[in-house]
Amino acid sequence: MFRGRWRIITAIAIVAGVAWASPRPGTRPTAWQLDIDFHDPQPITVRLPGDEADTTYWYVLYTVTNNSGQDIPFYPTFVIVTDRLDTIEGGDGISPTVVDAVKARHRQVYQFFMYPAEVYGTLRQGEDNALTSAVVFQPPDPAVNQFTLLIGGLSGEIVRIKNRAFDVAAGESPDNARFLMLRKTLAADYHIPGDLETRGTAEPMRVDLKWVMR
Repeated sequence: MFRGRWRIITAIAIVAGVAWASPRPGTRPTAWQLDIDFHDPQPITVRLPGDEADTTYWYVLYTVTNNSGQDIPFYPTFVIVTDRLDTIEGGDGISPTVVDAVKARHRQVYQFFMYPAEVYGTLRQGEDNALTSAVVFQPPDPAVNQFTLLIGGLSGEIVRIKNRAFDVAAGESPDNARFLMLRKTLAADYHIPGDLETRGTAEPMRVDLKWVMR
């Protein structure tokens, strides 16, 4: 089992620590929903080919299972939003060498580890078809001591709301939509212990876990 494991089955309130001005998910799923077990973000230090020094990254190891009763297209997204409102996309600018290091660290327990690109596609039903992979992040600025991990692609629940920032005079465009589509997203809030000197290698501490519409 994962350390700090949370099994997500029911929908609950809105994310704390980041102000999302959006509807809250219902107390029960209204569309298909996948189950995910995941490690909290943890550091890994790797020396990339050609580098003269080590670099520390964060990664989230996870297993996703489809108990929805139907085969589901699975295209996960992992995003970190910090208390400084910086956004860090999972996998962005990450060398395959780092993923290799994550796989090697966990090979004894997760023998069927899949590379991130391999999980995309149809996720078939049942425990036998569960997928295990990891997403790697560039670590946030050491000044950050709180952040939210947002995991998308786990639910088919979508709502359409009016865009309060819509500019009628400018007309509709991809950057000026009349309506916004919000998707049910899992949000985990974290605190990073330590100070500027130690946060780079500290393990974040989870303080909350919720579903949000984003």
